[in-house]
Amino acid sequence: MNSILIGIAGGSGSGKTTLTQHLKDHFGSNVTVISHDSYYKRQVGKTYEERTKVNYDHPDAFETDLLVRHLQALLDGQTIPCPVYSFVEHNRTDETVEVSPTKVIIVEGILIFQDPTLRDMFDIKIFVDADSDVRILRRALRDVEERGRTLQSVVDQYLTTVKPMHEQFVEPSKKFADIVVLEGGHNLVALELIMQRIQNHIDS
Repeated sequence: MNSILIGIAGGSGSGKTTLTQHLKDHFGSNVTVISHDSYYKRQVGKTYEERTKVNYDHPDAFETDLLVRHLQALLDGQTIPCPVYSFVEHNRTDETVEVSPTKVIIVEGILIFQDPTLRDMFDIKIFVDADSDVRILRRALRDVEERGRTLQSVVDQYLTTVKPMHEQFVEPSKKFADIVVLEGGHNLVALELIMQRIQNHIDS
Protein backbone atom coordinates (compact mmCIF):
# COMPACT_ATOMS: atom_id res chain seq x y z
CA MET A 1 0.00 0.00 0.00
CA ASN A 2 1.30 3.44 -0.93
CA SER A 3 0.60 5.40 2.27
CA ILE A 4 1.00 9.15 2.68
CA LEU A 5 2.25 10.30 6.10
CA ILE A 6 0.87 13.60 7.40
CA GLY A 7 2.09 15.36 10.54
CA ILE A 8 -0.20 17.79 12.35
CA ALA A 9 1.66 19.78 15.03
CA GLY A 10 0.92 22.87 17.09
CA GLY A 11 0.62 24.03 20.67
CA SER A 12 -1.67 22.49 23.24
CA GLY A 13 -5.23 23.69 22.54
CA SER A 14 -4.38 25.06 19.09
CA GLY A 15 -6.98 22.97 17.26
CA LYS A 16 -4.89 19.99 16.06
CA THR A 17 -7.46 17.45 17.19
CA THR A 18 -10.36 19.36 15.60
CA LEU A 19 -8.54 19.50 12.26
CA THR A 20 -7.54 15.83 12.52
CA GLN A 21 -11.12 14.81 13.36
CA HIS A 22 -12.49 16.71 10.34
CA LEU A 23 -10.10 14.77 8.08
CA LYS A 24 -10.95 11.46 9.77
CA ASP A 25 -14.69 12.11 9.46
CA HIS A 26 -14.36 13.07 5.81
CA PHE A 27 -12.12 10.24 4.61
CA GLY A 28 -13.28 7.52 7.01
CA SER A 29 -11.54 4.18 6.71
CA ASN A 30 -8.86 5.63 4.40
CA VAL A 31 -7.36 7.44 7.40
CA THR A 32 -5.47 6.16 10.44
CA VAL A 33 -4.77 8.63 13.25
CA ILE A 34 -1.93 8.17 15.72
CA SER A 35 -1.32 10.56 18.61
CA HIS A 36 2.20 11.28 19.83
CA ASP A 37 0.62 11.36 23.33
CA SER A 38 0.16 7.59 23.11
CA TYR A 39 3.95 7.31 23.18
CA TYR A 40 4.52 9.03 26.51
CA LYS A 41 7.13 7.04 28.40
CA ARG A 42 5.89 4.67 31.08
CA GLN A 43 6.44 6.17 34.55
CA VAL A 44 7.86 3.16 36.34
CA GLY A 45 8.03 3.25 40.15
CA LYS A 46 6.55 6.75 40.47
CA THR A 47 3.60 7.52 42.73
CA TYR A 48 0.56 9.32 41.31
CA GLU A 49 1.75 12.51 43.02
CA GLU A 50 5.18 12.19 41.41
CA ARG A 51 3.64 11.48 38.00
CA THR A 52 1.58 14.68 38.15
CA LYS A 53 4.83 16.67 38.46
CA VAL A 54 6.53 15.21 35.36
CA ASN A 55 7.20 17.68 32.54
CA TYR A 56 5.01 16.17 29.82
CA ASP A 57 5.77 19.00 27.38
CA HIS A 58 9.49 18.20 27.04
CA PRO A 59 10.75 15.99 24.18
CA ASP A 60 12.29 13.59 26.73
CA ALA A 61 8.80 12.69 28.00
CA PHE A 62 8.11 10.77 24.78
CA GLU A 63 9.34 7.43 23.45
CA THR A 64 9.66 8.94 19.99
CA ASP A 65 12.02 6.25 18.70
CA LEU A 66 9.24 3.67 19.23
CA LEU A 67 6.81 5.87 17.25
CA VAL A 68 9.36 6.11 14.43
CA ARG A 69 9.71 2.31 14.34
CA HIS A 70 5.93 1.87 14.37
CA LEU A 71 5.42 4.36 11.53
CA GLN A 72 8.08 2.62 9.45
CA ALA A 73 6.31 -0.69 10.06
CA LEU A 74 2.99 0.82 8.91
CA LEU A 75 4.65 2.19 5.78
CA ASP A 76 5.99 -1.33 5.18
CA GLY A 77 2.44 -2.68 5.34
CA GLN A 78 2.61 -4.14 8.84
CA THR A 79 0.12 -3.85 11.71
CA ILE A 80 1.42 -2.28 14.94
CA PRO A 81 0.50 -2.50 18.67
CA CYS A 82 -0.05 1.20 19.45
CA PRO A 83 0.33 2.05 23.16
CA VAL A 84 -2.59 3.42 25.18
CA TYR A 85 -1.98 6.35 27.53
CA SER A 86 -4.20 7.34 30.47
CA PHE A 87 -4.38 11.08 31.10
CA VAL A 88 -6.31 10.39 34.30
CA GLU A 89 -3.52 8.21 35.72
CA HIS A 90 -0.67 10.16 34.08
CA ASN A 91 0.81 6.90 32.81
CA ARG A 92 0.94 4.53 29.87
CA THR A 93 -1.33 1.54 30.41
CA ASP A 94 -0.61 -2.14 29.75
CA GLU A 95 -3.09 -2.05 26.87
CA THR A 96 -2.29 -1.65 23.20
CA VAL A 97 -4.52 -1.05 20.19
CA GLU A 98 -3.92 -2.84 16.91
CA VAL A 99 -3.41 -0.28 14.13
CA SER A 100 -3.32 -1.33 10.49
CA PRO A 101 -1.87 0.65 7.59
CA THR A 102 -4.20 2.78 5.45
CA LYS A 103 -3.77 5.11 2.46
CA VAL A 104 -3.46 8.11 4.81
CA ILE A 105 -1.65 8.03 8.15
CA ILE A 106 -1.99 11.15 10.31
CA VAL A 107 0.26 11.73 13.32
CA GLU A 108 -0.69 14.56 15.64
CA GLY A 109 1.19 16.03 18.59
CA ILE A 110 2.81 19.14 19.99
CA LEU A 111 6.41 18.05 19.36
CA ILE A 112 6.34 15.87 16.24
CA PHE A 113 8.39 18.38 14.20
CA GLN A 114 11.00 18.77 16.96
CA ASP A 115 12.64 15.38 16.35
CA PRO A 116 14.56 15.39 13.02
CA THR A 117 14.13 11.65 12.33
CA LEU A 118 10.37 11.79 12.85
CA ARG A 119 10.03 15.12 11.05
CA ASP A 120 11.75 13.84 7.92
CA MET A 121 9.28 10.95 7.62
CA PHE A 122 6.30 13.21 6.90
CA ASP A 123 5.15 13.82 3.33
CA ILE A 124 3.09 16.81 4.50
CA LYS A 125 3.81 18.84 7.64
CA ILE A 126 0.94 20.98 8.97
CA PHE A 127 1.33 23.37 11.91
CA VAL A 128 -1.89 24.55 13.56
CA ASP A 129 -1.53 28.01 15.08
CA ALA A 130 -3.79 29.82 17.53
CA ASP A 131 -3.58 32.74 19.93
CA SER A 132 -2.05 31.79 23.30
CA ASP A 133 -5.11 33.04 25.22
CA VAL A 134 -7.36 30.81 23.14
CA ARG A 135 -5.06 27.83 23.65
CA ILE A 136 -4.96 28.08 27.47
CA LEU A 137 -8.74 28.46 27.67
CA ARG A 138 -9.33 25.46 25.42
CA ARG A 139 -6.80 23.42 27.40
CA ALA A 140 -8.40 24.37 30.71
CA LEU A 141 -11.88 23.36 29.54
CA ARG A 142 -10.62 20.08 28.08
CA ASP A 143 -8.51 19.06 31.08
CA VAL A 144 -11.22 19.87 33.62
CA GLU A 145 -14.09 18.31 31.67
CA GLU A 146 -12.37 15.30 30.08
CA ARG A 147 -9.33 14.52 32.20
CA GLY A 148 -10.55 15.12 35.73
CA ARG A 149 -8.12 17.95 36.51
CA THR A 150 -8.75 20.92 38.77
CA LEU A 151 -8.57 24.40 37.28
CA GLN A 152 -5.72 25.26 39.67
CA SER A 153 -3.66 22.25 38.51
CA VAL A 154 -4.21 23.23 34.87
CA VAL A 155 -3.05 26.81 35.53
CA ASP A 156 -0.02 25.63 37.53
CA GLN A 157 0.99 23.16 34.80
CA TYR A 158 0.53 25.78 32.09
CA LEU A 159 2.75 28.32 33.82
CA THR A 160 5.49 25.90 34.96
CA THR A 161 5.85 23.62 31.90
CA VAL A 162 3.36 24.14 29.06
CA LYS A 163 4.13 27.81 28.31
CA PRO A 164 7.95 27.63 28.66
CA MET A 165 8.15 24.36 26.69
CA HIS A 166 5.92 25.82 23.97
CA GLU A 167 8.29 28.77 23.63
CA GLN A 168 11.41 26.57 23.73
CA PHE A 169 10.35 23.64 21.52
CA VAL A 170 6.90 23.91 19.91
CA GLU A 171 6.91 27.43 18.46
CA PRO A 172 10.42 27.06 16.90
CA SER A 173 9.31 23.87 15.14
CA LYS A 174 6.74 25.87 13.14
CA LYS A 175 9.46 26.80 10.65
CA PHE A 176 9.60 23.18 9.46
CA ALA A 177 5.92 23.15 8.43
CA ASP A 178 4.81 23.03 4.81
CA ILE A 179 1.48 24.62 5.77
CA VAL A 180 0.59 26.83 8.74
CA VAL A 181 -3.14 26.73 9.51
CA LEU A 182 -4.63 29.49 11.64
CA GLU A 183 -7.49 28.38 13.89
CA GLY A 184 -7.23 24.68 13.06
CA GLY A 185 -10.38 22.90 11.94
CA HIS A 186 -12.30 26.19 11.88
CA ASN A 187 -10.20 27.42 8.93
CA LEU A 188 -12.40 26.04 6.17
CA VAL A 189 -10.28 27.33 3.28
CA ALA A 190 -7.15 25.60 4.57
CA LEU A 191 -9.18 22.49 5.39
CA GLU A 192 -10.51 22.31 1.84
CA LEU A 193 -7.01 22.61 0.35
CA ILE A 194 -5.66 19.88 2.63
CA MET A 195 -8.60 17.61 1.83
CA GLN A 196 -8.05 18.07 -1.89
CA ARG A 197 -4.38 17.10 -1.53
CA ILE A 198 -5.36 13.98 0.42
CA GLN A 199 -8.07 13.09 -2.09
CA ASN A 200 -5.55 13.32 -4.92
CA HIS A 201 -3.37 10.78 -3.12
CA ILE A 202 -6.27 8.43 -2.40
CA ASP A 203 -7.34 8.56 -6.06
CA SER A 204 -3.82 7.99 -7.39
